[in-house]
Amino acid sequence: MMIPAIDLIGGEVVRLYQGDYAQKTNYQYTVQERQQAYAKSGATVMHFVDLDGAKDSTKRQLETLKTVVNHPSMIIQVGGGVRCEDDVKQLLALGADRVVIGSLAIKQPELVTQWLKTYGCEKIVLALDIKIDAQGNKTLPTHGWIEDSGVNLEDLLAQYQDAGIKHVLCTDISKDGTLTGTNVDLYSEVCAKYP
Repeated sequence: MMIPAIDLIGGEVVRLYQGDYAQKTNYQYTVQERQQAYAKSGATVMHFVDLDGAKDSTKRQLETLKTVVNHPSMIIQVGGGVRCEDDVKQLLALGADRVVIGSLAIKQPELVTQWLKTYGCEKIVLALDIKIDAQGNKTLPTHGWIEDSGVNLEDLLAQYQDAGIKHVLCTDISKDGTLTGTNVDLYSEVCAKYP
């Protein structure tokens, strides 16, 4: 499934080239306008990334997120800097249907597996940013793609599959924010192995 995503900084819609805050493009429409355009186009799930919250979870864009989480015809998932259970609780209480967890899902899978049990598999989304090397190995960098986790995609997915995970976002970081399309081969392979 293709899910439209909106990245937010300071309440504005942005795009980062390969996750680089220094290579930011600002768009001239509001987050609500963009969300409505996606809804009119038939989107039933919407993904929001709070890039302020990703840098500092105390700067989460709660006021902006409040304006988009209760859309009547969309499932809303929100991520960006989810570092502890209080962050999960805060986003669910705000009205998000799902909370997206990235680096923590790689660094502390036992903790995130516990959240799957506590909040239900429908409420948690793994966000796995994938780096593919020349040999085809799929590793998972963390913390804005700065740290090499040493974790392999297939091993982590197998672990979470056993825990009952239902939602996983995979991003080939070589393509992210570049407007060059998606890695269809990667996504087809992952979907075939982990339906």
